[in-house]
Amino acid sequence: MSPSTHRRRELPRRRTAGLAVAAALAVSGLVAAPQVAAAATDPGSPVKVNQVAYVPGVAKVATLVSSSTSPVAWTLRNAAGTVVASGQSTVKGSDALSGDSTHLIDFSTFDTPGSGYVLSAANASSYPFDISADPVKRLRYDSLAFFYHQRSGIAIDAQYVGNTYARAAGHLGVAPNQGDTSVPCRQSCGYSLDVRGGWYDAGDQGKYVVNGGIATWQLQNAYERTLYVAGADKSALADGTMAIPERANGAPDILDEARWEVEFLLRMQVPAGRTDAGMVHHKIHDENWTGLPMIPAQDSQRRLLSPVSTAATLNMAAVAAQTSRLWKTLDPTFSAKALAAAQTAYTAAKANPNRIASANDGTGGGAYGDTSVTDEFYWAAAELYATTGSSTYRADVTGSSLYKGGSFAQRGYDWGWTGGLGDTTLALVPTGLPSSDVAATRAAIVTFADAALARATSQAYPAPNNAGSVYYWGSNGQVANNANALALAFDFTGQAKYRTGVYAALDYFQGRNPLNQSYIAGYGEKAVQNVHHRFWAHQANASLPIAPPGSFSGGPNSELQDPIAAAQAAGCAAMKCFVDHIEAYSVNEVAINWNSALAWLASWAAEHAGSTPAVDTTRPSTPGTPTASAVGDTSVTLTWSPSTDAESGIAGYDVVRVAGDSLQVMATTTATSATVTGLRAGTAYTFVITARNGAQLSSTSSSITVTTTGGDPVDQPPTTPGTPVVSGITQTGATLTWTPSTDDKGVAGYDVLRIQNGTSTVVATSTSTSTTLTGLTADTDHVFAIRAKDTAGQLSSVSTTVAFRTLPTVTTPPGGCKVTYSANSWGNGFTANVTLTNTGSTAWTSWKLAFTFPGNQLVTQGWSATYSQTGSAVTVTNAAWNGSVPAGGSTSIGFNGSYSGTNSAPTGFTVNGAPCA
Repeated sequence: MSPSTHRRRELPRRRTAGLAVAAALAVSGLVAAPQVAAAATDPGSPVKVNQVAYVPGVAKVATLVSSSTSPVAWTLRNAAGTVVASGQSTVKGSDALSGDSTHLIDFSTFDTPGSGYVLSAANASSYPFDISADPVKRLRYDSLAFFYHQRSGIAIDAQYVGNTYARAAGHLGVAPNQGDTSVPCRQSCGYSLDVRGGWYDAGDQGKYVVNGGIATWQLQNAYERTLYVAGADKSALADGTMAIPERANGAPDILDEARWEVEFLLRMQVPAGRTDAGMVHHKIHDENWTGLPMIPAQDSQRRLLSPVSTAATLNMAAVAAQTSRLWKTLDPTFSAKALAAAQTAYTAAKANPNRIASANDGTGGGAYGDTSVTDEFYWAAAELYATTGSSTYRADVTGSSLYKGGSFAQRGYDWGWTGGLGDTTLALVPTGLPSSDVAATRAAIVTFADAALARATSQAYPAPNNAGSVYYWGSNGQVANNANALALAFDFTGQAKYRTGVYAALDYFQGRNPLNQSYIAGYGEKAVQNVHHRFWAHQANASLPIAPPGSFSGGPNSELQDPIAAAQAAGCAAMKCFVDHIEAYSVNEVAINWNSALAWLASWAAEHAGSTPAVDTTRPSTPGTPTASAVGDTSVTLTWSPSTDAESGIAGYDVVRVAGDSLQVMATTTATSATVTGLRAGTAYTFVITARNGAQLSSTSSSITVTTTGGDPVDQPPTTPGTPVVSGITQTGATLTWTPSTDDKGVAGYDVLRIQNGTSTVVATSTSTSTTLTGLTADTDHVFAIRAKDTAGQLSSVSTTVAFRTLPTVTTPPGGCKVTYSANSWGNGFTANVTLTNTGSTAWTSWKLAFTFPGNQLVTQGWSATYSQTGSAVTVTNAAWNGSVPAGGSTSIGFNGSYSGTNSAPTGFTVNGAPCA
């Protein structure tokens, strides 16, 4: 399988693999096809498009290879040959990574769903393509199906994959297999392990912990993200969504698939009582290189365990900790088993921090050497802290040089650089870390995304690749990981440019690249078929299949580290260093950690594509203030009245300890009572209850402060002040008023906190329960909260926030505007269509529409623009592709909404601050 971009140690393994082919063919009874003679890679049509589908409502751009220094005319035809759009290209110029002279063709204004579209320019035509969200929704599941195909130790059943891809179980000790049920160590260790199951890593049949780690984490994170991002589609990954044997067991299918690998990772741990107990073996594979082709059940070689390594041990610790919190309510026994293994592994790794996998262990499998494990230590500590809340793991997280986004500051993440996985978890999963630190971590991810997006948009072909002019082994996997960072940046900021960048990366993978090559099997007119794989080996033996849909090729590798690629792509520009040939292993292998990156990306893109169910944007009702009972030295039971949520229901409650600006989830329950344990005697604790609905929106109760029994009496902090009420809003100010706090020694005053991007800043103080704010920015959303302080300097927990928007500063733009609004209502929902017309004499380069609903209407989903709403005030800003509106021109947008009572049309429309007709 592929090396990372900086640890390229697989070349010797691949050369050895090539020499093993003939002997293995004789054993397996299969016959290899002759190697193809050297031939230059065919770049195909000069009109490069996403051969599969452009998603409606998203930018649609193609690349044209042309030496013309002037714009070139283009036409878009539908399946009947009728011209449906036309225009002029934009000259892009020389593109360094491809060596092409290029233009860009932007046909985003055409957005009619359909199939068989063809784009023509410069006397050439593209491959046909669709405008549809359906293919990316299929890709979500096809990319995940790869992992069932790759399972070891289980028959791959025709009812899930069809007859073509069905096969017997591999490596269970059934002749001719020697199997994975009792595997000895390559270097004598005095025991054998049952390490059945897991996924075959790549095109060979080895199983590697450091690749299994990131691949499993990405599948589990694809699901965990949906638990904490508002509007994310958890149901798309639920039980019954995938074609796997576990599809009706009540657990999300994506977690079932990940569990197949987790069980294997746990089996790789050295048992108690043995030397290196708690450490994890680095890998397990054939004694010598597996021949090509080779059906897993026909592999007769002895299997061997490589020595333990610190990197493998920390990979297992991280993934098992993540697994534990995701399975806590689904399977408590498995959850506890995983956590125990994770904690044992982490302790063992700290006692053995320098057990580095040998770079020379490349017989029969890749070495996967990793000389630095600082990143793995940080990742494992982050996962353990997110799962347990332990101060020990917290100290290791906050004390790491990688804390708050240090990994993303260097290069994101891959199998050999995993700190970014820990950052992602800490940016998504609620913990007791300061909100300012979480905000800093998110900011680091966004900064990394900005740099990747800048590189992609500066190129003729939109791959958000790493910096530099070299494409390494597995470049597609790295591009997909970087695109996933773009997706997270959209989750954190809502900025449309990141969403556009995600779909552009999928364009690149599906044909908008210099070779017109779709790197995803089964997707596109020129989709990869002959990946380097022992079973999907049709090119080597006609009785075997080609790669199944959703399999993801490693992609261009400008180092050309195999004979076929070196012969057929000699002298290639970086993006053109690719050959679709089974023996071109350095460019055309598949691997679990590349497909996991694609699966995460496809799941996110499917969630954001096309028409989706209306998003629940209403928070649940506030749970009742908790009451305390059974107060002891180290525990307390809290009880509260329930929340309600009419749209998506109450998903559960978090019992949260408040300590200054720090929050720590102490218990999670679906009931309205919970017992908190592990407290200190004679200590005051402040708790709130957070209710979560099915859309992961939340509301928080008022606080209660409880003092455990025992110990010395302590001065209590003030109670939480009431939610502030806003009045007297102007362009630059407002007045806040709140109900007072109480305190056993007296309230000294109040801090007024401005909340921005998760960070609290004191902007005013008051000794009364009212304050007048000044110096605010006009036409801007503001969020404030109040906290009290007593005479001893102790702080209360922060009140519930209040949000409001200052009045706009009305200016006269260069021209006038006209807005047409129409709505179609049904039940408690409606669809609105809005047309903006520039009635002035000067073109708009961008626009911002504002209006106020007269009732309780809420925007739930919009298209062709970015929408925000504060109370009844709505602000809409242009998308990247429709900001320019010429004098006399128009642009149309729309949204879905919810309401109760009367759905009256809004009035008082403004564009760029000026009233419109």
